[in-house]
Amino acid sequence: MAGHSKWANIQHRKGRQDKLRSKLFSKLAKEITVAAKMGDPDPEKNPRLRLAVKEAKSNSCPKDVIDRAIKKSQGGDAENYDEIRYEGYGPGGIAVIVEAMTDNRNRTASTVRSTFTKNGGNLGETGSVAFMFDRMGEIVYPASVADADTVMMAAIEAGAEDVQSDADNHVIYCADTDLAEVSHALEPALGESISTKLIWKPNMTTEVDAEGLTKLMKLLDTLEDDDDVQRVTANFEASDAVMAAFSES
Repeated sequence: MAGHSKWANIQHRKGRQDKLRSKLFSKLAKEITVAAKMGDPDPEKNPRLRLAVKEAKSNSCPKDVIDRAIKKSQGGDAENYDEIRYEGYGPGGIAVIVEAMTDNRNRTASTVRSTFTKNGGNLGETGSVAFMFDRMGEIVYPASVADADTVMMAAIEAGAEDVQSDADNHVIYCADTDLAEVSHALEPALGESISTKLIWKPNMTTEVDAEGLTKLMKLLDTLEDDDDVQRVTANFEASDAVMAAFSES
């Protein structure tokens, strides 16, 4: 898998997960609040909220954090967040998409632009790299749930478009507008997924060496550490040898 999925594995191997957990919970809660404010506060009546709650639960987000986020959306003091997408190039010409939710567009734009510049990249116009990605739904199951053929058949019957299986996971892709429906249809056969979310899936990738990966990861990590940034995706590809070298560094 390219881009963000491989990057998540790197973060896990380098032990960053615990440090990022509280920040992750905050970002998941923000998505829940926005989804609930835009629609019905009942997840069963609001597909976006249902997916946001499911993603939070799959990341072990405490129930009280989820409940507070939904309750916050109904209060008069709930912040108004704008959803913004930034696009640019990182070191080595790697395409990067940054998804943000912010209550201050100027602050976020300034921070994102500065982060790109300081880390060997440059921020582009909207649409400058989006053509290198497809907006899709991604549903992830552990490899232990079933063999690849069984998962493939279940995915086809549920209306998915593609499945990629490896030693760790089965990753099921579907049209972005079908995510809630396909996810729900998979549960009778495969149970609860590890992750269910909308992603930017690279349709073309650029290979990076160990030095390039180190520089790129510095940019991606700095972007993700920003409280206004919800998700960052890049279209890099790295060999197993480069991944191993980076994980040990």
